[in-house]
Amino acid sequence: MMLDFAACDRARLTRDPSYDGLFFTGVRTTGVYCRPVCPVRKPLSRNVCFFPSAAAAELAGFRPCLRCRPETAPFCPAWKGSRTTVDRAMRLIVEEGALDAENARVEDLAERLGIGARQLSRLFARHLNATPIQVAKTARVQRAKRLLDLTELPMTEVALRAGFRSLRRFNAVFIEIYKRSPTKIRLFARANGWGPGVARARNKPALVTGRAGSTGEIIE
Repeated sequence: MMLDFAACDRARLTRDPSYDGLFFTGVRTTGVYCRPVCPVRKPLSRNVCFFPSAAAAELAGFRPCLRCRPETAPFCPAWKGSRTTVDRAMRLIVEEGALDAENARVEDLAERLGIGARQLSRLFARHLNATPIQVAKTARVQRAKRLLDLTELPMTEVALRAGFRSLRRFNAVFIEIYKRSPTKIRLFARANGWGPGVARARNKPALVTGRAGSTGEIIE
C-alpha cells in the first residue's frame, strides 16, 4: 500500500483525526511510531516515515508510542472495496485470534478465505507492508496492552486472554516491542490515570506528567 508522504505529513502536523487509523508515523530519532493525533511535540518532517499498519511499523523496528497509544486507534478502513479479502483476514486475525493457536497456520486461514497462502501473503504485503504472522503478533500485543491499561487482571490471565501461549513469550514480546516489561507498562498507565474505568472513559491520547516507578520482572 503506497502512502502519499505529503498528505500524511500534513495530517500528522495538523493532528487531523480523520486520518487516525489510516497510517502510523515512524520517528527515526526516537525509534517510536505514533498515531496522526499524537499530542507530543511534532518531529521534523525529515525525521519521519509512514506505515499503513502498526504491524508494518513494528516490522521496521519501531516501538509503539506510550502517549498516543496506537492500540486504541480505530480499525483502519483502508481494506474496504476491492480489498475485501484482506479486510476479512484482518477481522479473523484481530477479532477471532485466527493465528493465535499453537497449531494455527497461515494456510488454514487462507483456506477459510478461499485463496492460497501465497496469494494471501502477497495481499498483506501489498496493502499492509507486513505478513499475516506479524499482524497477528501485533494484534496480540495490542489486546494485552488494552488489558494492562483497563484491568487489574493478573499477568498470566492477561497473557492468555490476549492470545499468548505462555507467560514467558508474553514477557519476551513486550520487551522486544516496548523495550520494557508488562509490569512497567501497567505502572506507566496508572501514573497517567489509565486505570480501570478511567481509561474506558478517556480512551484518548494523554500527555505524560511524570515517570512510572520501576519494578522487577515477572517471575514465572
